[in-house]
Amino acid sequence: MSKVKPIWIVLGVILLIMLLIAVVIVVSVIGSYNNLVTANENIDGKWSQIETNLQRRADLIPNLVETVKGYAAQEKEIFTAIAEARSKLIGASGVEEAAAANNELSSALSRLLAISEAYPNLKSDANFRQLMDELAGTENRIARARQEYNDSVQAYNTRVKRFPTSLVAGIFGFSPREYFEADEGSKVVPKVNF
Repeated sequence: MSKVKPIWIVLGVILLIMLLIAVVIVVSVIGSYNNLVTANENIDGKWSQIETNLQRRADLIPNLVETVKGYAAQEKEIFTAIAEARSKLIGASGVEEAAAANNELSSALSRLLAISEAYPNLKSDANFRQLMDELAGTENRIARARQEYNDSVQAYNTRVKRFPTSLVAGIFGFSPREYFEADEGSKVVPKVNF
């Protein structure tokens, strides 16, 4: 009978070790899952900041356009381009679409600002200067929010792709997120002819 007890003890120890290994694996999977959820929510929060700043800029633009219209009514093409680009930005769904609309609006705004150079009275208008200051501040907020968003996406995408978290990401459907990137055309300074 004394030989039977050691077998049960050995089996009990093996079972305990297997149970501990299973607990470690489950805790690791839960930790990885929670980290991915946290990173994913962080990206959503950063995207919300970008959308808020893009909306702020879109709200400033009609006031800026109206101010410029008073001085440069013959520049209808620019005003139309700005209105169309603004509508696309407001209606954008998703990072890629918003980035493209943002680039289009930035291009149209840069042409508007170039036009303002041709009208010295406009540049001295207090309302125009205030709107330009607000727009510049908003552009800085957008740039900062965009950088924070892209940093969050990079950290998240790194987690999703690294082993062993990639296994958990695959099981629970986490996939890499899109960066908010500039279009190739946005790197070219627009030409404005008078």
